[in-house]
Amino acid sequence: QVQLVESGGGLVQPGGSLRLSCAASGSIFSISAMGWYRQAPGKQRELVAHITSGRSTNYADSVKGRFTISRDNAKNTVYLQMSSLKPEDTAVYFCNLDLTTTTREYRYWGQGTQVTVSS
Repeated sequence: QVQLVESGGGLVQPGGSLRLSCAASGSIFSISAMGWYRQAPGKQRELVAHITSGRSTNYADSVKGRFTISRDNAKNTVYLQMSSLKPEDTAVYFCNLDLTTTTREYRYWGQGTQVTVSS
């Protein structure tokens, strides 16, 4: 069983920065892909950023050049550095772990952390 715990959300002014963290329990973190998703009120959950076990990354077009995803396997933690924040970035941000092996598929979600961008 894997538990994901997000932290680092909060209220920030437009143009500001935040760093989200997601700490994972268990032993499969280093071989798993990790993602950050977000869900704004009345909208579907969407992928924000993704990092593979080999540290390849991809981003939603709306955050490219502003957000950076990274991982520290020694700490079982994935980060999302968010800069130049906009009001439209306001959402609950969720961490996701995804691993498919020959015998099993693992997919876990964190509880979410609120990010509010407002003056």
